Amino acid sequence: MLTNYFKIALRNFARNKVYSAINIGGLAVGIAACILIFLFIKDELSYDRYHSKADRIYRVTRDFLSKDGSVSLHLARVAPPVGPLLTQDFLEIETICRMLPGTLLLEDEEKQKTFREENFFFAEPTAFQLFDIELLKGNPDKALQDPFAILLSDQMVEKYFPNEDPIGKVLKFGSDTKLSLRVEGVYKSFPVNAHMHPDFLASFSTLNDTAVYGAEGLKTNWSNNSFPTYLLLPSAAEAKRLEAQFPAFLDRHLAGTDHARDRKPSEFTNLYLQKLTDIHLHSHLDSELEENGDYSSVMVLSVVGLIILLIACINYINLSTARSTSRAKEVGVRKVIGAARHNLITQFLLESVLIASMATVLALGITELVLPWLNAFTDKQIVFHIFSDGWFLVLLLTLPVLVGVLAGLYPAIYLSHFQAATVLKGTLSSSSRNPLLRKSLVILQFSISIVLIIATGIIFQQLLYMQQKDLGFDKEQLLVLPNYTALTPQYEAFKAELVKSSTVQGVGRSQLVPTDQLLNSMGAQVMKGDSLAPTSATIKFVTVDHDLLDVYKVKLAAGRNFSRSHASDDTAAYIINEATARMIGWQDPRQAIDQVLSYGDNRGRIIGVVKDFNFESLHKEISPMVFMISRSENYGNISVKISGDTRQAMAHIEQTWERFLPGYPFEYDFIDQLYGKSYEAEQQKAQIFSIFSGVAIFIACLGLFGLASYTTVQRTKEIGIRKVFGASVLRIVTLLSTDFLKLVLVANLIAWPLAWYAMRRWLQDFAYRIEIQTDVFWVAAFLAFLIAIATISFHAIRAASANPIKALRTQ
Repeated sequence: MLTNYFKIALRNFARNKVYSAINIGGLAVGIAACILIFLFIKDELSYDRYHSKADRIYRVTRDFLSKDGSVSLHLARVAPPVGPLLTQDFLEIETICRMLPGTLLLEDEEKQKTFREENFFFAEPTAFQLFDIELLKGNPDKALQDPFAILLSDQMVEKYFPNEDPIGKVLKFGSDTKLSLRVEGVYKSFPVNAHMHPDFLASFSTLNDTAVYGAEGLKTNWSNNSFPTYLLLPSAAEAKRLEAQFPAFLDRHLAGTDHARDRKPSEFTNLYLQKLTDIHLHSHLDSELEENGDYSSVMVLSVVGLIILLIACINYINLSTARSTSRAKEVGVRKVIGAARHNLITQFLLESVLIASMATVLALGITELVLPWLNAFTDKQIVFHIFSDGWFLVLLLTLPVLVGVLAGLYPAIYLSHFQAATVLKGTLSSSSRNPLLRKSLVILQFSISIVLIIATGIIFQQLLYMQQKDLGFDKEQLLVLPNYTALTPQYEAFKAELVKSSTVQGVGRSQLVPTDQLLNSMGAQVMKGDSLAPTSATIKFVTVDHDLLDVYKVKLAAGRNFSRSHASDDTAAYIINEATARMIGWQDPRQAIDQVLSYGDNRGRIIGVVKDFNFESLHKEISPMVFMISRSENYGNISVKISGDTRQAMAHIEQTWERFLPGYPFEYDFIDQLYGKSYEAEQQKAQIFSIFSGVAIFIACLGLFGLASYTTVQRTKEIGIRKVFGASVLRIVTLLSTDFLKLVLVANLIAWPLAWYAMRRWLQDFAYRIEIQTDVFWVAAFLAFLIAIATISFHAIRAASANPIKALRTQ
């Protein structure tokens, strides 16, 4: 019997090629989109799970509270004393590992060049006890034990020692400190699905050298929160119990220090434990090692994938019911010769499963074709091997059955209900049974489509707004160069040489540049009456030279800029932004001028107030800031304002660089590009979302196509009669289209409030955001009607143009 069912199914496919192609193609596109989304989500959820102890590894994080109790900073790293003190106080901690990431210059004496390496990590030897690091060369029991030892990733070996054995080689690094490190091993590069990717692992004991950091600083420095710290616990329950004891831990070890002069330590800072496997999707703290993913985006994609599959199933239902009358006699004959209703349901479900199976095979081919693009677009290395993942293989085997049953159950029940006598007499009513269900499905499809159109429009409006918003300074043709310590003694000569060209308008130095995170702050006090009083909120600081604010064309709200003609500006002068003035209580910026400000125990006066500008990305509100001259000339960046011919300016800057810093890599960034990069994640998500939304909308059109086909077939004789009585083609097309457009109207009424609510929630993640305007809703409605009319017109025009004589002969 099953063989007979399959033969009949294949004959039906061959007899109705267009119908079969639409059904199989629609399901294939939907299933392929789901597979791609599944692979993407599976990759996102896999981060750091390759470690055998991943479920017991935690990262220690630290936050800081302002006077008003709000969190001013939550760091993914902690101070160096935290790790040893935790192991001292809590015996349940099995082991702990501290790291210190940084950027160092690697000097290649043979090539007489210097390479900038950003993924340089100092790490304790316990890293091998926590993490699954595959050592390709060297002894894992002794790795990172000795000071001034270093391990290289296999990628760095390929870069620096392509045809040599690196073991025993000495690498010379230079920045603020000269380091000579001996290569003692090679490890396999961390996989893509890791939250950090060190290219160099140097022994943490090297930091004990006073010239590098100093053993005393590692024991007592609670201010330098630059050390990612990981610990291994027996269980998750221990993590919760341990975290509850952190406030007492801080009060015990920070009491009596300069950090706790006016408050208990636990009142202004605290420690937390974060599960290793939660970092990638759930952590967006300050000072993360790398940019992480986003759990909400994964959930949205999951929903989109299910929506696409649902829409594809709805299409099958509509297309199947549209053809119901063509198979009515088949049902009647089968019932006459003894087929029970459950036999017919089984037959139609098997047909549906067969279609879903064909669609799944086609979907696998589509996935293979599209996956390389997805990898290139998302910068991932997703691998698609059907037989390598047992769970995925089970999914592929069960998916055709699940989709087939889901999509085919209603058509099977609907087709099997026909009465044999009614069908064979030719008196089957042309009126549809349960029209409300089919219309509801189309409304559902178009409601989803309209929501997706509105969401896509608002997402791109927000991205455009962020790109075009006035940031409060001139970011155009502004480039940033790294400021190496080797340049400091000759900086003035370097600057003088740069400004000789008419293409260079200004040069300035600063520790941070716009788009950097504002992490650093010190205690601030202002004069209240006759004494100094602490400010209520944290003020972040940026060290600048005398020229920096002019280079960026930051506007003054009151006072003056730093000046070399005022000697006191170097040590006792501050410039604040308007946010700081408002926070202190000076509503008029002029009130702040010449006021006493003590910042980090350095007392001075406010000489200027700059207008608020967006130093960080638009995800964050403008923070209270203070600018001051660096006493040690510790500036990490040089900003150069250029004009005119960009190529000419860049050539001049590069030539000057080569003359003053021969062998140092000439690397630069444009500020506007840095702002663009800060929104790359949103742009990528928006593009992925819009692509899959387009797929969902395309498949939804097939659903409308199915209902239009069903309706025109049912009303064929009516159309013939109307034509005989003189109805024009336009009149008939209008008649057939009106009912469908009513469905689209209802879909708009449902979709608008849903889209408004969802996008309003999404926009809350941005400190600076657009106001949702009604124009995007009207555009979505217009597109929905346009899509509907274009889809319906195919059947409507064909039916209206047909010979009425043939229509009147229709049974």
